[in-house]
Amino acid sequence: MIVAISVPDVGEGVVSGKVVAIHLKVGGMIAVDDTVVELETDKAVVEIPSSAKGKVVEVLAREGQELKVGDVIARMETEDAASDPQEPFPEPAPSSQEITAPVAEPAGKASVERDTFLQPVPASPSIRRLARELGVNIHEVQGSGPSGRILEADIKSYVKQRKDVPAVGPGVSAYDGEPDLPDFTRWGEIETVDFAAVRRITAQSTTTSWKTIPHVTQFDKADITGLDDFISKNATRVSKGGGKLTVTAIVAKVCAKALKKFPRFNASIDLKHERLIYKKYIHIGIAVDTSRGLLMPVIANADTLSITELAAAIKDLAERSRNKKIKSTELDGGTFSISNQGGIGGVAFTPIVLWPQVAILGISRASIEPKYVDGEFQPRKILPLSLSYDHRIIDGADAVRFLRWVCESLENAFTMDLE
Repeated sequence: MIVAISVPDVGEGVVSGKVVAIHLKVGGMIAVDDTVVELETDKAVVEIPSSAKGKVVEVLAREGQELKVGDVIARMETEDAASDPQEPFPEPAPSSQEITAPVAEPAGKASVERDTFLQPVPASPSIRRLARELGVNIHEVQGSGPSGRILEADIKSYVKQRKDVPAVGPGVSAYDGEPDLPDFTRWGEIETVDFAAVRRITAQSTTTSWKTIPHVTQFDKADITGLDDFISKNATRVSKGGGKLTVTAIVAKVCAKALKKFPRFNASIDLKHERLIYKKYIHIGIAVDTSRGLLMPVIANADTLSITELAAAIKDLAERSRNKKIKSTELDGGTFSISNQGGIGGVAFTPIVLWPQVAILGISRASIEPKYVDGEFQPRKILPLSLSYDHRIIDGADAVRFLRWVCESLENAFTMDLE
């Protein structure tokens, strides 16, 4: 049987992407989950895998080509997809003579809701992503599609029955209840510009976070005079490891240690079941300012990395975020976030916690201030820090202790290990 592999709905409002790499050729064999092409979207580079297996007979995609959702990437010769045990939930056959094989979700993404005691659920990658973004356990949703397949309407219906679940994600508005705007043309000329993909996602996620989380921000200052000396002495050594020794890299190391000491800051709150979820892994998101808007790439297992390794990881993620080379999988799974605005300016700010995380650390510009030391005022370099947190799970005293611990660690930089 000749089967077509088409561009799937990858969610997040993405309707098209430019082909930046092709991973198949005529005559070659494709296995399930093999990457077919890489598409560059407004947000990231997305790997499109195959859910069918067989021999490639035609490649239609070309590098540099703009492909829309539904466009055919390639055709392959394979056995009947409906009888393939690795593909238990085939898409309903279309009315045309060409059969389009569903494309599986990239490895590592679909496993989020997988449970060894539960059977796989019949749902497309975009529906699974929507369920994750809404905090919905997809196993609890009753599908109304063919063979019980879960549709977007099923997710929406489920969400409406759960008042405590924020409405956000593709096809579900995060702005329900927002008042209608006045007609601004009554007062003069206007220009209307649609949200770009990154701006739309940022608007949705921050709206949900602000509506869901009772925010409190704790402020403190760290004397980083000694830290400056530490950076100067070790900058060359770290650069040999491929990174740049910055305050952000050092703060990331300190926060990774702090999250182990204060595990509640690395948790999430599950109001529906009235419980806390403590994560045994520490994945730290680093805010990156790009021409398309704010992105938050994630450093996985940050607690296992040295300062040198963290510096290299931050440099790599920031560069690829700005050059549209970041992968969507590298923007997910953060358990705590850091936003450094010190390079731009400002004396303090109140960062928004990214739900379902419970805390985020903001860094502002350091400045020279007089500090009373050993009976006299001395010029010291002071770094302002802002810790926003979810007051449902973290008390004020906890926040003070956490931030003070971070400050004291930064003030004793000489005790830090680079490797």
